[in-house]
Amino acid sequence: MTLFRVTSAVARTVATAALAWGTLVAAQAAANPPIRMADGVEYMCGGADKTEAQFLQMVSPRWAATLEFALGQGARGTLPSDVQVLVRDKYNGKLVMETTATGPLMLTRLEPGSYDVEATLGGITLTQQVNVFNGIPVKARFVWPSNIDVPPLAGSTIVTQDASAARR
Repeated sequence: MTLFRVTSAVARTVATAALAWGTLVAAQAAANPPIRMADGVEYMCGGADKTEAQFLQMVSPRWAATLEFALGQGARGTLPSDVQVLVRDKYNGKLVMETTATGPLMLTRLEPGSYDVEATLGGITLTQQVNVFNGIPVKARFVWPSNIDVPPLAGSTIVTQDASAARR
């Protein structure tokens, strides 16, 4: 009889642990943004909520380039989404990737090389050069003025930011 109670208690403990583990894994999987493909380049976007942003920051060293999009110079206040991203080969101008970033962080698996990255939000295009080296992740931050929600007066404006991609 005692053996039955011990076995029953162990079975309940194992079942509870398995249920908790399954819930944790399911919650983590729900927080992970999907890996997508644009023009043969894998990328992942997100970071609008804290859990997703933490996950993307954690895995970013395993991706060639991290692009961060922000409004205003302060800490990540308002988070931009639907940023149009164009990546061109720096030397021949060939379009390497064209997509829409659906969150403030975009991780890409660009091949080693030099690229001009154009990010457009609210009609304003910011451009930065990004140099990708084999095995060394790079990061580029695109910061639009905080009044970006005001439509531009005449068409698109192109601004080249001073800051180049910083190596981690």
